[in-house]
Amino acid sequence: MNTEVRKFLRELEEYGRAHDARQPDRSRKVSNLHPDTAEIVSMLARSSGAKRVLEIGTSNGYSTIWLAASVAPADGSVISIDRSREKQKLARENLLKAGLLKYVDLRCGDASEVVATLSGPFDFVFFDADRIGAHKQLALILPMLAPPAFLLSDNALSPPGELAEYLTMVKGLKQFQHVVIPVGKGLSVAFTGPS
Repeated sequence: MNTEVRKFLRELEEYGRAHDARQPDRSRKVSNLHPDTAEIVSMLARSSGAKRVLEIGTSNGYSTIWLAASVAPADGSVISIDRSREKQKLARENLLKAGLLKYVDLRCGDASEVVATLSGPFDFVFFDADRIGAHKQLALILPMLAPPAFLLSDNALSPPGELAEYLTMVKGLKQFQHVVIPVGKGLSVAFTGPS
C-alpha cells in the first residue's frame, strides 16, 4: 500500500475518533475498524490473492479503502453495501480521494436484500454492519463462495452477544477452519480451502 493512501487512512482514523466521540447516536457514528484489525484484514486479503471481495458495512469507506488497496494490485474488486446514503456519499468521496473508487462498487440498501440480488462468486467476505442479522446474510452468501475463501467479521467480542448467531453458524460449518483473534473488538476469521 502506498504511503499516500496510508497517510489518508491515518487522517480518517483521527476523523473517526473525533467524530464518534462527539456523536451520541450510534447509527450516525462511523465506527471505523481498529487500525490493527484493518492491518490483519488487509494482510489476509493480499496474501490470499483475493479478487472478488464483498463488504457488508461501508460506513465512511475506511475499511473499504483498506480492502480496495489490498486487492487492486491483483486487479481485484470490492462490492460494498451500506444502508445509509449519507455514509455512502462520504465513502464515495473518501475512495475518490484515495484513488481507489474504480475498484469499488457501492451498493445502498438493506444488506440482506442487496445480498439476495448478487450472484458472486466471492473469495473474501467481510462483515462489519448488522451484527444481529449477519447470520441471515451469511446463509445467502455461502452458495456464492469460490474456495479458497475467507469469511471475516469484526465485533466478534464486543459488544458481547450481538454476533452470537453468526459465530454459532460459522463454527458449525464443517469445511471451514475458524478462529477469533482478540484484536480491536474481536475479529472472527474463517477459511475454507479449495474443494
